[in-house]
Amino acid sequence: MARPRRHDPERRERIVDAALRVVGRSGLSGLSHRTVAAEADVPLGSTTYHFASLDELLVAALRKANEGFGRLLRDSPALAAPDTDLAAALARLLGEWMSGDRARVQLEYELYLAALRRPALRPVAAEWTQTVVAVLAHRTDPVTARALVALMDGICLQCLLTGTAYDEGYGRLMLARILDTGA
Repeated sequence: MARPRRHDPERRERIVDAALRVVGRSGLSGLSHRTVAAEADVPLGSTTYHFASLDELLVAALRKANEGFGRLLRDSPALAAPDTDLAAALARLLGEWMSGDRARVQLEYELYLAALRRPALRPVAAEWTQTVVAVLAHRTDPVTARALVALMDGICLQCLLTGTAYDEGYGRLMLARILDTGA
């Protein structure tokens, strides 16, 4: 007699969340269908049913991880106001993001940079950049918006790699230089 199929509409999302926890704890090298299934408390077959490959799972994980900073920018009333000092607003938002869950920021960058070796992740990494550029291009032009994103990425990576605290004053100064608004 066949067992009835258990209805679990959130299972796919739980698997993605579990993948994020596994990568956050053990890095990309610790990610496998088996480790994710154990973390999500689902049968191994569930992970391979929803994600035929680890790259598919990583794409879903990166897409979810990318929601953080993009949402922070989209939801910021300061970025919507045309009279706001854009450099100061971005520096403050970057500070909020970096002073939050630093392990989460590190995880986001680990997945983002995994695209260097995993071509399947490149379109998702590019989507993140395009999303942030689009948000910033409403206040400046697309070329300047890309430069702002590159600078913010660089500042975040330097902080993460050196273990130093984010310096909002430095961020504001450098962002202002790109915006050509002075210090």
